[in-house]
Formats: sequence, structure tokens, C-alpha cells
Amino acid sequence: MNTTFNTLEFDKILTTLAEYACSQRVKNRILDLKPYLDEFEVYQKTKDTTEAKLIIETLSNPPLTTMDSIDKILGLLGKDCALTVDHLTKLEQFLNACRRMKVYLNRAEYLNVDIATYGASINPMDELYNEINRSIRNGAVSDTASTQLRDIRRSLEGYQEQIKNKLENMLRTNKKWYADNYYTIRNGHFTLPVKSEFKSQVNGSVIDKSQTGSTFFIEPTIVNKLQGEILSLKIDEENEVIRILYTLTDLVEKYSSELNINVEAIEILDFIFAKAKLSIHMKSIPVPINTNKEIIINQGRHPLLNEATAIPLDFRIGVDGITGVIITGPNTGGKTVALKTVGLLSLMAQSGLHVPVKEGSKFSMHNIVLCDIGDGQSITENLSTFSSHITNIISIIESATFESLVLLDELGSGTDPNEGMGIAVAILEELKAKKCLIVATTHYPEVKIFTQNTPGFINARMTFDRENLKPEYKLEIGEAGESCALYISKRLGLPIHMVQRAYHIAYGPSELTSKPELSKSNYDIEDISEVNKVVSEVLDEVSEVKKHSQASLPNIIKRVEPKPKISTNQTRRDKFSIGDSVIVYPQKLTGIIYTTTNEKGELGVQIKGKKQFINHKRLQLRVAAKELYPEDYDFSTIFDSVEKRKATHVLSKRYDPNIVINHSNTDL
Repeated sequence: MNTTFNTLEFDKILTTLAEYACSQRVKNRILDLKPYLDEFEVYQKTKDTTEAKLIIETLSNPPLTTMDSIDKILGLLGKDCALTVDHLTKLEQFLNACRRMKVYLNRAEYLNVDIATYGASINPMDELYNEINRSIRNGAVSDTASTQLRDIRRSLEGYQEQIKNKLENMLRTNKKWYADNYYTIRNGHFTLPVKSEFKSQVNGSVIDKSQTGSTFFIEPTIVNKLQGEILSLKIDEENEVIRILYTLTDLVEKYSSELNINVEAIEILDFIFAKAKLSIHMKSIPVPINTNKEIIINQGRHPLLNEATAIPLDFRIGVDGITGVIITGPNTGGKTVALKTVGLLSLMAQSGLHVPVKEGSKFSMHNIVLCDIGDGQSITENLSTFSSHITNIISIIESATFESLVLLDELGSGTDPNEGMGIAVAILEELKAKKCLIVATTHYPEVKIFTQNTPGFINARMTFDRENLKPEYKLEIGEAGESCALYISKRLGLPIHMVQRAYHIAYGPSELTSKPELSKSNYDIEDISEVNKVVSEVLDEVSEVKKHSQASLPNIIKRVEPKPKISTNQTRRDKFSIGDSVIVYPQKLTGIIYTTTNEKGELGVQIKGKKQFINHKRLQLRVAAKELYPEDYDFSTIFDSVEKRKATHVLSKRYDPNIVINHSNTDL
């Protein structure tokens, strides 16, 4: 699952979401967020996000604060040790944040949101808050913490004042004895800076001396007794401070249960409001979730792309019986982005997050989202791109169920095109049998045909601006796209003979490319586009025939006995072969030759599933059969009905007087 999260960049969404949380524990919880598997839970989590967003937009941001040290502080309770001033200061700050949050949620009650009820679970703990506030000030135990501490500190101040007065008087009386005109405190003693030559003139104890030895710091005997009183009072002060800290610690322990409840409530609120802040940042909205396997995305945006330049995505699957969408189009046209957008927004919606889409969108519950996106090449495991893809897809097929969403990028790529096409179709068939939702991208025209002729599947394409040679990154469902490689190459200046050669290699020789008007001097790439359209129309016609004859895909590609070779000494009317794609004038309809010329000079032409005889003068060859079918292709699988082929098969083995084959032009 983590691989899917990384591939679809859900981990980046979670990282961004974590930045909006205050507590580190909440940040860690966010980074571990996974899509919920219960529909009601998704509904409730999404509702929380929606309500929190409403509160922020109405009352501004909540007064949440960091709680990173609170857990450690609460962990010290019950261990026979006193909390420090720093601990108590942070507890006071936390309690103050709880009190402010309670007021904030009370103000939100008029919005009629369930989140406001969290305010009732937050205990302000007035006694504890007031006691800490009275006892701890400016990072120290305050004089107001106890009467004893106040009296001790007042006595200390009195003795210290007496000492200062005596020392200042001595400095004024014999100025020449002293290196400076002020006293200093050395090692906790009040001292005078006496010049070395006068140290015998001052009665007292040498506490310290300068590095040069020219100055001695002497504590005069006259203040020594007072200094002793100060040291005694300082011990009393320290003992009283310790007593106060233990008293406060006992009080904190008394409220430990309430503190833990507050921590839990604030963490939940921190998580919920982080989701709301992300929704505001991404301009997202709540979307309904369903178990009907329906995904509808209206003007959806990939949340990690620049909003100003990203093209919104319109997408739907699971509607009108469609369970598979196959996306085609040029490279860099946005197919992979569209694929990732569908997967990422699905993960977000199922995780209780708002999604950057427009109203009318909806998402489906999935037990798992499976994807194969990227080249997947593994150096450490010595796997090629293709091997890695197949290994991943095998795992996907094993894991997928009817509740899964499967995303496959460049299906069947990385190997021989013919074999890759076959593998792609086989994969789609296998996943279709599992009844999961499938979104895939491909370049194979055979996969487009398979999609067109398979119930529950539909083609889609990424649009391309031919004039400016720029992808438009817009998805259109219902149409298959083209790679546009030859067109782009020609427009960018690839020599025309290379374009022609590329076409011949890709599609084989054609009568169209041998015409004088398509010579190097005036060759127009639009003709290649026209050829592509012709091939597409022919394949559409084959599809119509296949549907009518109930022939299956394996029968379409089946090879049988070689057909007789056509004489090279043909007249114009006999130049057509069975299987040729032709233009029928004056209507300019596309058809396929299904029988050779009769005595009237007419050929049998199949047009949109209907057979008719048409004079050869009204026909023009578009694409020869040899360019469309293998040399030994069995055209009976296209033009003959299943019943007729069965009858022919029986008569080829034995005579049956009950079987009559009608060879009229209307027979199918």
C-alpha cells in the first residue's frame, strides 16, 4: 500500500497536511493516515473536515498550541519526583490553550456543528491553572507561592541591603585602597576590589584575586556575619521552593485524568482542523462517497500541480455499466497525470479529506487501490522495465477484487509491440473478469479496438492542438486518441522522405503513399492523418461486421487456408480483392469488398453491416486488404454468419441433403 501511496503521491499530500498540525504526535498520526474501509467512517471523517472548515471561515483559526512536552510531563507523574518550573510553565500554557479552545468552541455552537460539542469535554481545571499561575512567574517560583517564601525573601533583601550599604561606605572612606569604586560578588560573597599594596589595611577574608595579582577581592569582616545569615536564608528559600514544587506536582497528579482527556480532545481537534486548513489551501470541497463503484470527477485538479496552469479533469467510471476506461493520446499529453489524478483524489476522498473538484463529483469506496505507473526498472533486483511491470501486474491481478480500483500506465509497453498488445488485452480481460474498476493508458491501436468492442469498456483520449503542436491536457471520454508522432515530426521539420519511410515501416506500403500528388515536393502530413482515419474507419467497419456475425476476437485473428493469388493481368474492374477497403461514390462511404466482380461489373461491398452490389466504376481503393490482414486471412469469419460457417464446415466433410447454403448477396 505504501508503494501505491508513493506512486500516486498521496504521501506528499499527507506531508503537506502534517504541516498544518501543531503537535508532533498529531503530525505523526497524519503521516500514518490510510483510507478508511468503512463507508460511515469516511462520511463522519469528511463531515468533521467540513464542520471545521466552516468554523475557521466564520471565526478564524482555532487557538491550538503545541503539546510536544505535555506527554513527557504527564509521564513523570507518580514517580515520586517534583515537576520543574519549566514543566509547570508549559502545563500552564497548555491549560490556557485549553481554556481558550473551550471558549472558541462555545462560540461555534450557534453554527450547529457537532465539533462544537468537543468544548464540553475540555476541562478548564480552574484550581490547577490558578495555582500554577499564582506560584510560577517569569520562569521562577513567585514570592506569592507561599507566605513563608515571601518572608524568607524579604529577610534576604534586608540583609543584602545592609551589606551593600556597609561596602559602599567603605569604598567612599578610603578610595585609594580600592582598584574600582564598586563592590563585586565572588563565589557568592560580597567583596571589595583591594589593591595588593593595601590588602593588609582591610580586615577580612581573601575570596579571590585578579590574574595579574594586582587586585585582591576581600570579604570584609564587618559583613561576614551578615553573609552567614544570607546563606542560611538561601537554604531556607531553596527548601521552601522544593516544598512548593512538590505541592504543585501533587495537585497536577490530582488532575491527571482530566489532563489526559484534554490532551486527547486537543489532539483530535488539531487533526480535524489541520484537514480543514488543507481544504482551504487547496480550495477543495467535500464529496459524497458510495459503494456503487461510481466515480464522477467534475473539473478535478491534481492538488500538487499549479492551480493557475493545471487543466481540470472531467472523468467518470462505474456509470452506465462502464467499469474500464482506456486512455490514449500523444506522449506528454497528460495521460499519466489523468491516471494519477483519479487515483490520488480517490485516496483523499476515502481518507476523509476534501477534494479539489467541483460540485456533482462523487467517489467510490475501494478495499484497495492498485497501480502500475512509471518505468519500474529495478537495478537492485536486476529487473528490466518490462519484467518489473509484469511482476507488479501479477501481484495486482492476485490482489484485485470487485471492490478494487486498478490503475495501469502504458499497458503492455517495454517489449515487442505484437506480444505487448496481446499481453495488454489478456490483462484487461483478466481484470474485467474480477469486476474491478480499471483505468489504463496505452498506445496500442489493437487495445483501442478491444476496448471499443468490449461491453463495459470505453475509450478516452487526451486532446492535442495540431496547429500549435501542444497537448491540451483535456480528457475526452468516448473517443480513442492518436499518438500524432508522424504529424508532429513532419511539423517540426523531419525530412519528408524520412516521414514517408517511417510510415511505410509502421503501416506497410499503401496505394495512398504511391500517388504522384504525395511526392516529396508537395507531400502534406495531413495525408498521413487521413490514412490513420481510413484505417480507423476500416477497423470500425470490421467491428460492425464482427458484431453482426457474432464472431469473437480470437476468430477475427484466426489464420486458415491461404487464399488464391490474384492474377497481375487484371482489368480495372477486377483490380479489387476481397477485404479491400474502398470509397463508395458519390456518398463517399467506407466499405469492405466481400465478393469479387460479377458478370455485370459489380462487386459485393459491405457498408455498415449491410451487403450490396455496386458497379466498380463507383469504387476507389482506400486501403488494400494485404495492408489490413495477414496473407492467409479467413474472410468467412467476417462476412459469413456463424450458421453458414458451421454448414460449410459440415458439407466439407460429408453431404447432408438437409443443409442448403444461400450464396445471395444478402446472406450473412
